[in-house]
Amino acid sequence: MADTAVGFQFECGTEAFSAPAAHEEDSALVAGLRAGDACAYEMLIQRFEQPVYNLVSRLVDNPADAADVAQEVFLKVFRKISSFRAESSLKTWIYRIAVNEARNQRRWFIRHRAKEIGLEPAESDAQGPRDWLCDPGRSPYQTALDRETHALIEAALQKVSPNYRAAVVLREVEGLSYEEISQVLEVSLGTVKSRILRGREALRQHLVDRLHTAPQVVRQFALRTQGSDTV
Repeated sequence: MADTAVGFQFECGTEAFSAPAAHEEDSALVAGLRAGDACAYEMLIQRFEQPVYNLVSRLVDNPADAADVAQEVFLKVFRKISSFRAESSLKTWIYRIAVNEARNQRRWFIRHRAKEIGLEPAESDAQGPRDWLCDPGRSPYQTALDRETHALIEAALQKVSPNYRAAVVLREVEGLSYEEISQVLEVSLGTVKSRILRGREALRQHLVDRLHTAPQVVRQFALRTQGSDTV
C-alpha cells in the first residue's frame, strides 16, 4: 500500500505505518476514504463507532434505536465523504450528521411509533445498550457518580427538550467546545450558550424532583448546575 500524500499512515492487517503529525490524521483518513481504501474504513469505524453510538443513544427518544441510527450515520459518512471540505474537524462533521440522524429518528418515532404498544414480554435477563456501553470518560459527572446516580441523570436527561439535550450532551458528555457545538448544531454561538444554560437548568429541575430519593452526589450535581454556567 502506498503512503498517503500527507504523510499519515495507519495500521491494517499485517501492514503497519506511522503518523509523523497527529493533525494530519484527519486529512489522511479522508483521503483514504475517498480512495475507497478498506483500511481507512476500518480506521474510521474503530475511531468513531463507540462515540457516535454513545451520542445518538442519548439523543434519540428510544435508546433501543441507537444502533440503527449509528449505522445510518456511517452510511451517510461513506456516501458524503467527497463533500467534506475540512471547514471543521472530521469529528465535528460526523457529529453533525449524527445529531441530524437522531433528530430524524425522533420525528419518525413521533409519527409512527409513539402510539404503538409492545406485546412481547421483556426478558428479565436481556441486556440493553447501557449494560455494555463503554464510558467515554469525558463527562465530569460520569467519572464522579456511581452507576445508580448515572442512571438517574441519564433518565433526567431524556426528559430535557431535544434541542437543549443535544447541546448539553455535546458539552458535558462529549466535551466539545462552544465553537465546535455551534458547528455541529449549525446555530450561532449565542444560541449554543443559551441552549446549554437552559438545558442545564432543565436537567437540574428534573433532578431536584428526585432529591428525596437521590443519592447525595446527585444533590451536589443538581445544586452545582444551578447558575453555574460560565461562558
